[in-house]
Amino acid sequence: VIDSAVITGTADLRFMGITFPSRLRFTHDAGRSYRHYIEATIWGWPLLRVNEHFIEGRGRLELPFGTIENDPKTDSAGNLGLWGESIWLPTLFITDPRVRWEAIDDTTARLIVPVVGTEAEDSFTVHFDAETGLLTSMEALRWKNSSDMEKTRWILEARGWIERHGMWLVSPGAVTWAGDSAPWLVMSVDDVAYNADVSAYIRARGL
Repeated sequence: VIDSAVITGTADLRFMGITFPSRLRFTHDAGRSYRHYIEATIWGWPLLRVNEHFIEGRGRLELPFGTIENDPKTDSAGNLGLWGESIWLPTLFITDPRVRWEAIDDTTARLIVPVVGTEAEDSFTVHFDAETGLLTSMEALRWKNSSDMEKTRWILEARGWIERHGMWLVSPGAVTWAGDSAPWLVMSVDDVAYNADVSAYIRARGL
């Protein structure tokens, strides 16, 4: 049973058409809240910093070009982000009674997840490798920008696997918006700490 996770890693982050080597830390109160801290770097020095969180069903993004909060589309996107990143808390998809699975075919299933703080639900289409049984990708319709009129297909891709704490975890993983020529994030996991007390840390900023 996983109650929390602190995921530390490195990534190639594409911003405005330029790819930056980056370091990041994702902190999860499992199935409830998350916080992201990301540093895009140049020659190892921080160039751009991102502080964002999704807590109690509300999202707040501190981005290089401004802060976004009190926006229903950002909240909706944050909820899918919470559950998509739970690929690094994999037992949560079995132990959380709010989560349901529906078979589509031999290698595809629908993952139904709660919308935090409401009675509503959202879903992913999840694909598995026919030989290994390991997840290959997850996808959902998600708000890309708060100004958009329609949701965009959001694709999480497992490009490799590592073993940590007796579990197989995705690393590296890629995140792509449908229509883009390349992923905006390709992340590798350096370390994961499970079941730490993150009650204060998840509301902080920075490392």
